Amino acid sequence: MADIPIRCFAVSVVLLRAVDGQPEVLLLRRNHTLVGEWCQIAGAIEEGEKAWEAALREVKEETGLACRQLYTADICEQFYEADRDAISLLPVFVGFVEPQATVVINHEHSAYRWVSFEEALTMVPFAGQRHVLRHVKAEFVEREPVGHLLIKGAS
Repeated sequence: MADIPIRCFAVSVVLLRAVDGQPEVLLLRRNHTLVGEWCQIAGAIEEGEKAWEAALREVKEETGLACRQLYTADICEQFYEADRDAISLLPVFVGFVEPQATVVINHEHSAYRWVSFEEALTMVPFAGQRHVLRHVKAEFVEREPVGHLLIKGAS
């Protein structure tokens, strides 16, 4: 019997802000992998880096933003990659930023949009992303986030 490897090499970050009391999600349009698709922030974990450190670094690199709070979302994004014949698991983080913070995208993206959760659900291409967005809305918007999920020292 053959095994399918499980890889955990990257992180996924759902970035949130509140404008006039309404939550908004940041989506980025990809330039390289998944060209043209709208996605949340994602990136590789570098050698010697903790996953939450990679999340903060990727937010800064891809958007120029700094999180005022970072939480572990208590969920993993998961998908099968046929070209690698592997299952990838990415820990998901939720970052909160100031509503007036200016986004400066890097070369990996061609555009960005702050959108409602409802709009985000229609924009992202994969069911796994929609599952993550629904979870984040339920656990970080519709209720107060569990304090134990806050990553202390990350902000």
